[in-house]
Amino acid sequence: MGNKWQVEKKKDPYYKRAKGEDYRSRASFKLLQLDKKYKIIKKGSAVLDLGATPGGWSQIALEKVDEGGIVLGVDLQKIKPFPELNFHFIRGNFTQVPVQQKMIDILDGKADVIISDASPSLSGIKDVDHLRSIDLANCVIDIADNILETNGNLLIKVFQGEEFKNLIDGMRKKFKIFKTTKPSSSRKKSSEMYVIGLKYKG
Repeated sequence: MGNKWQVEKKKDPYYKRAKGEDYRSRASFKLLQLDKKYKIIKKGSAVLDLGATPGGWSQIALEKVDEGGIVLGVDLQKIKPFPELNFHFIRGNFTQVPVQQKMIDILDGKADVIISDASPSLSGIKDVDHLRSIDLANCVIDIADNILETNGNLLIKVFQGEEFKNLIDGMRKKFKIFKTTKPSSSRKKSSEMYVIGLKYKG
C-alpha cells in the first residue's frame, strides 16, 4: 500500500508542479486556485494558518499579503522556517486554550483571514475520520468567532459525511457570502471539501 501511494504521488501532476515551482506542497495549488476564484487573501492582511505544516498554504499566503501583512502558522509538527520576517510560527495544538492565547498575542487580537487545511489523525474508517474532521472544523470556527475581524474571510477543509450539512448550515449564518467547493487540484477520490465564508458578520 505504501509503495503504491509513493508511485501515485510521483505521477501526480500537482506534486510534480510543486517540485518544479519550489512550493512546499501540492496543497499550495489548492489555495492558489481557491484564492484566484474567491479573493480570500488580500495584500496587507493578517492571516492565521491552522495546521500549517509543511507550509504550502503559508507560502502562498506570504505571497498574497506581501511585506505589509503577517502570516501566523500553527501546527503540532515543526515547520521549515521561511525567510520572510513577517512569518511567525507556533508549535502546538491549536485546539488548546494556551496556544490560542499565543495566537491572539502575536496577531494583536485579530485576524483578517483564517485558513485551515488541517486533517485529523486518520483511522482509515470513513465515518470516524469524518466526525474527527467535523470536530476540527468546529474548533476552527470557534477560533474565528473569537478573533476574525468583521468582514474577514474563513477557509476550512472538511471531510464530507452525515454531519457536513449541519456544519455548513451553521457556518452559512455567520457570513454574508458562503461557498462550498472542491478545487481541481484536490484528488478526485478524496472526500475533502472546502468551505469558504466571506465577509464575516461579526
